[in-house]
Amino acid sequence: MKVSIKTALVAAGLSMALATTANAAGCLKGAVVGGVAGHFAGHHAVIGAVGGCVVGHHLAKEKAKAQAAQARADHAGAAPAIN
Repeated sequence: MKVSIKTALVAAGLSMALATTANAAGCLKGAVVGGVAGHFAGHHAVIGAVGGCVVGHHLAKEKAKAQAAQARADHAGAAPAIN
């Protein structure tokens, strides 16, 4: 049984997306954008979707990291509660 490159890439992309719930953050949105861009850039939708998933996940992690840092900064600067 011969497996096409496209099928292998789809399987790899899905396994990356479903590995943990943390990997899902940003992956689906990036995969959609990358798939559309790849389709219009020479019918490479699957490769674009996999790349979009990776980039979307990275951007989501960076955004979460920045939000956590901002929350820590806000909490550190808050006035202590008076009981």
